[in-house]
Amino acid sequence: MDLTSLIAAFGGLTWVIVAFVVALSIIVAVHEYGHYIVGRWCGIKADVFSVGFGKPLLQGTDRHGTRWQLAALPFGGYVKFRGDANASSAGSDGAVMSDLTPQERRATMHGAPLWARALTVLAGPMFNFVMSALIFAVFFMVNGEPEDPLRIETLADMPVAVELMPGDEFLAVEGLPATSMVELSELREDVPAARELTYTVRRDGAVIDAAGPHVSPALVVGVSLDSAAQAAGIEAGDVVLSIDGTPVNTFDDMVNVVAVTKDKPLALEVWRAGKVMNFTLEPRATDERLDGGGFVTNYRIGLRGGTFFEPVTKALGPITAIPAAIGQVGLIIVSSLDGLVNIIAGNIGTCNLSGPVGIATTAGSMASLGLDDFIWFIAFISTAVGLVNLFPIPILDGGHLVLHAYEAVMRRPPSDKVMNGLMFFGLGVVLFVMLFGLGNDIYCRFLLPNFG
Repeated sequence: MDLTSLIAAFGGLTWVIVAFVVALSIIVAVHEYGHYIVGRWCGIKADVFSVGFGKPLLQGTDRHGTRWQLAALPFGGYVKFRGDANASSAGSDGAVMSDLTPQERRATMHGAPLWARALTVLAGPMFNFVMSALIFAVFFMVNGEPEDPLRIETLADMPVAVELMPGDEFLAVEGLPATSMVELSELREDVPAARELTYTVRRDGAVIDAAGPHVSPALVVGVSLDSAAQAAGIEAGDVVLSIDGTPVNTFDDMVNVVAVTKDKPLALEVWRAGKVMNFTLEPRATDERLDGGGFVTNYRIGLRGGTFFEPVTKALGPITAIPAAIGQVGLIIVSSLDGLVNIIAGNIGTCNLSGPVGIATTAGSMASLGLDDFIWFIAFISTAVGLVNLFPIPILDGGHLVLHAYEAVMRRPPSDKVMNGLMFFGLGVVLFVMLFGLGNDIYCRFLLPNFG
């Protein structure tokens, strides 16, 4: 590797680390703030609120007696409630607790009523879910939905004759009615699989016919991360002209060609801003979730299709956006659990599971795509963090909730000996998962593509 390549690699690594730290810090801060603020509402005082571990770099104490700090190791964070022996609230500090009055003990995590402790623990994951839902809702409200009737806002550059213009209102395609995005999408299999079609539109009050690309052209709207297409250098805005010499007119044509070749290397002829370029890439096995649950393995090159235009949109109100955002959070949770179950069952490969390297790399990639993509990624990971923290593993929030449930049933908490054993076991499980995730990342991202 020459000096130029080394500098470029170092710069890319720096960008990945910065993006990962920023994303993780935001998610952890929201999670811990959920614990902190709900605990305070429940009468439990916090001594320390820390973003990061280790030596404090910045700190200050508020009027409630809580020290807020930004620590040197920005890979997590914690809230240390009054009376806690450590940052995980795994046990009480006997020396501190013994000197407290009954009223002061009520303000500690270990002296508060069971309901207050349970709500405080549950608040962290819930705040992650709420943050994700709010971000998704803002995206839905800002991006809106296509107006009805359907009109063109902007047009993509295409290697075919395009007589359509911004402002045109869709009426029909090849004589078939199409006045909305739904109707237009449903016509993809009914119209001829040709690169050019005839559109009937209303322009300045007159109804005219105008040439345009296929309803579902072989236009690259997006490139999936860690895909064969991304590795080959294909970009959004490219138009695939042929695969292995076979002309490609529609996106469905491209999908069908890739599906039958499986992992055979493919030669793609691509149009980019007036120039014809050639790429060679090898489809990769991808486990895709089925609508009814479960997964199926398909071979993909990692291209996302769409329309050749951006429609005129209308803003969504909170009444529409918020339920859609909650549904998005629910979809992430269901898909994640479904994927985890299938990985454990051996139905799909462990490469579908991302560890710290995978998450960090994705964070850097999403940040490089733009602020919108990076914020969407933060919302996605925030949901995942909230979900993982609800797993019934000692040391995680879900483990604490299980212990609270035990206390509610048995009318007493587990003994200190049992508690310490459970926390030690939980720590071992978490460390094992982290090491497994790290090893899985190294194998799937570095070893498998080169030697698999």
